[in-house]
Amino acid sequence: MAKIKGILFDLGDTLLDFGPVDTLKLFAEGARRAYAYLQQLDQPLPSFAKFHRRQLRAVQWQLLKSHLTGREFNSLDILGRTGKAMGHDLSPEQVEELAWLWYEPLSQCVTVEDGTVEMLKGFCRDDLSLAVVSNTFVPGPVLDRHMDQLGLLEYFPTRIYSCDVHYRKPHPKIFQICLERLGIAPLEAIFVGDKLRPDIFGSVRVGMISVLKDPSGVKRRRRIRPDHRITSLRQLPEIIAGYNSH
Repeated sequence: MAKIKGILFDLGDTLLDFGPVDTLKLFAEGARRAYAYLQQLDQPLPSFAKFHRRQLRAVQWQLLKSHLTGREFNSLDILGRTGKAMGHDLSPEQVEELAWLWYEPLSQCVTVEDGTVEMLKGFCRDDLSLAVVSNTFVPGPVLDRHMDQLGLLEYFPTRIYSCDVHYRKPHPKIFQICLERLGIAPLEAIFVGDKLRPDIFGSVRVGMISVLKDPSGVKRRRRIRPDHRITSLRQLPEIIAGYNSH
């Protein structure tokens, strides 16, 4: 049995707990913040209702397309196209700030499990490589900013976002890209996620050891079976020790 050299984490509802959220309400709040920012920059704008509707339809269409094709989109591209159509003239830094303002209401819903930072510190002391592999259309710099605010970014020098590599879990390529960057073999890595098909099926298919985070226990009677189940991230060190104690 190979020793574990790396731990790969899903982001949403694995490392970061979002809980139940009203997506449309949060999107509308993000639209209000983005609209106010563009007003401050004296950019040409339609009515707020039209602005909100245009952005929402663009995202919904791209979401449908990405789920059908398995390829990811980057919301920066949507902001660029819709902004160009409205006559915006923004620097890359301003576009990035705009993307943050869209995401900020969702970021305020997040909690991090008690003890997570201490656990990550312990993994680093044990020379384990840590990485994030996330399906997301939120731009990488925005997620990095959020992780930095939460005190997590420094523990994850390797972060693979589907909007950057264009492949979505469970496609093998997104896992393989991460493993190649870490320089470890699949059997030397554990993947921790909360979704059966993208996280568990995807990681097992490339030969990784899978851990399902399932606090409620509702995902037990499924055909996709993880190697390990946890209700809390705090159970991970014991699993790692089971592989590395021999």
